Amino acid sequence: MTLTNQTRPVDTSTTGTGTPRATTSFWQAVGLVAGREISTKLRDKAFLFSTIFFLLTTLAATVLPALLAGGPSSVAVVGSQATEALDRAGLEVRTVADEQAARDLVLNEEVDAAVVADATGVRVLALDEAPTDVVRALSSAPPVQLLDPDAADPVVRTLIPLAFGMIFFFTSITFGVQIAQSVTEEKQTRIVEILVATVPVRALLAGKVVAASTLAIAQIVLIALAAVVGMAVTDSGTMMSQLAPAIGWFIPFFVVGFVLLAAIWAVTGALVSRQEDIGSVSMPVQLLVLVPFFAVVFGNDNSTLMTVLSYVPFSAPTAMPVRLFLGEAAPWEPVLALVVLLAGAVAVLLLAARLYEGSLLRTNGRTTLAAAWRDRG
Repeated sequence: MTLTNQTRPVDTSTTGTGTPRATTSFWQAVGLVAGREISTKLRDKAFLFSTIFFLLTTLAATVLPALLAGGPSSVAVVGSQATEALDRAGLEVRTVADEQAARDLVLNEEVDAAVVADATGVRVLALDEAPTDVVRALSSAPPVQLLDPDAADPVVRTLIPLAFGMIFFFTSITFGVQIAQSVTEEKQTRIVEILVATVPVRALLAGKVVAASTLAIAQIVLIALAAVVGMAVTDSGTMMSQLAPAIGWFIPFFVVGFVLLAAIWAVTGALVSRQEDIGSVSMPVQLLVLVPFFAVVFGNDNSTLMTVLSYVPFSAPTAMPVRLFLGEAAPWEPVLALVVLLAGAVAVLLLAARLYEGSLLRTNGRTTLAAAWRDRG
């Protein structure tokens, strides 16, 4: 009997350390790295706590205003003269036999006010202050024609840009710093030398970006769902219809914008070899998030500025959804802005991949961008 030795093909390519790399496809390696990063993050109590905190804050912001505002005023009515006007105003009307019965209900605080017919028309009885909605319902107002009935409330016009900006700002900074710290920690402990013996360097970068993006997107989707549930519970149909297009576009803009920044944060972590040095190289990246945030929040009433910001990759994720909410963007603009953002993200990813390769295995202090570009693996 003849025995034949069968050998499996081995990828003889080497890593930057000279160690032969095991046969693993690029996307398999990305999946392994992303799975490891996500699993680690889901066991992080701080991450879970922050997610719960954001969900509760969102629910509180949408539900509490309606609860604190209270329901419609209850009114005791003597006679039928004012009943129709009060019903039309959505007030709770309670018919009573005479003025004394109405007075008793007001004094016992069973109703907010009473409306009693007299020779001059009607009188409002209240305990210490007449409810505004009751007085308004009984008042005669001239016909009003609204030329812009769908215009956003001034308070909402201020809060929505702030909300979009804060979500993108805090998510990008929080997850970005964690990406940089993770990369630097692996360099500092020399774990990265073991990792690159198993997977390509670019797969490490892609895996970290995919993991962080997946977790960030999951958080944003949960927050959006919490906001929708809160508005549905409080019957804020008008607000929901105004926000729906902006939220719908915010998600793809957020995804692409976050991927772009996540790649930059990974390179930031690869440029240094100690956790303490991250702060010295991260300021430019923080400014890439901070400057657009303030520009959108404080410049959203400047249509020219907002139009320009809608096509700048670092500000588009917040500027374009805000313009959609305010009704200042044409239907084709978010499509074009998203294409520009995608092109910018691809360019940044290619640049980040080269810099990441050139700096990841350099553990002798801080690496300059020029050195990383020149010495890629």
